[in-house]
Amino acid sequence: MLRAQKVPVDEVYVPTARRKTLHPETTRKLAEDILENGLQTPIQVRHDGKRFVLIEGLHRLEAAKWLGETTIDAYLVQARRH
Repeated sequence: MLRAQKVPVDEVYVPTARRKTLHPETTRKLAEDILENGLQTPIQVRHDGKRFVLIEGLHRLEAAKWLGETTIDAYLVQARRH
């Protein structure tokens, strides 16, 4: 079972291809929801030895940044092996 842990927002790397899927309006609405209800679902990251790489949760991460959060709840998952 995965357990959420706090990770520093500024240590989460977002791959370039993922950044292209960002919608500012979605981020704004999600930030408002987080203010009212808290973060309901942690983001997913993997650790590559020096930083956390975002797997899932781009809008949640950006909403946390927009709100000025320094940490975010995240599930640490294993990298896929091809």
